[in-house]
Amino acid sequence: MARARRPFFCGNWKLHGSIAESLALATEVRNGVAALREVDVAVGPSFTALAAVAKRLEDGPVAVAAQDCFWEGKGAFTGEVSPAQIADAGCKYVIVGHSERRQLFGELDAAVNLKARAALGAGLLPIICVGETLAERDAGETIGRVQAQLDAALADLSDADLERIVIAYEPVWAIGTGRNATPAQAQEVHRFIRTRVGARAPGLAPRLRILYGGSVKPDNIQALMAEEDVDGGLVGGASLSAESFVRIVKEGSAA
Repeated sequence: MARARRPFFCGNWKLHGSIAESLALATEVRNGVAALREVDVAVGPSFTALAAVAKRLEDGPVAVAAQDCFWEGKGAFTGEVSPAQIADAGCKYVIVGHSERRQLFGELDAAVNLKARAALGAGLLPIICVGETLAERDAGETIGRVQAQLDAALADLSDADLERIVIAYEPVWAIGTGRNATPAQAQEVHRFIRTRVGARAPGLAPRLRILYGGSVKPDNIQALMAEEDVDGGLVGGASLSAESFVRIVKEGSAA
């Protein structure tokens, strides 16, 4: 059966890689997915390597994502990077609300909304992350937490804006731990997200791409992608190896 939505895989390289190392990895990924036609692929280097990687991947099958952005266009905000600067560096996507930003740097739901809106205003496509902690899952609060994050992140976005976003569900307890949500657990939350967005924009829901993030590996991607509402992966550690990431893209898009 044909997929309802085009699969999408984004590698989040986090705080890894010199410019030279990032260029080498990006080149290997580009070469590895060059023959694939029915999938979208992006890589997310550190800020320092964005422009160089974007130049290397220019006019090819792999897009570039920034790992974060600020919501102001310019001003006295030492250390921040605006969406316009990210777009100028050659990015197509930007990840906002990643659990590490929320957990380690105190990023609030309202900030995720400001970043998403600013990214859209600069012509970027935001990958908006939501997900619960282990304590929230154990307390049966998964759906409530994801709903609160989702509603806050999408506040004041128009239907046209919603057409341009990607959602990534990443259970915090499954990121970098070797644990991952079962396909059924992922499907439950992905279905909820699609239904929740569909309540606002019914026509959009069938087209909204929802990625799973949380210890995605070559050996679990096929089972995840077999679920109806899992449309791809936001891949962390496994994206630091071109061989591993390319396998995820190939096997995931063929599932």
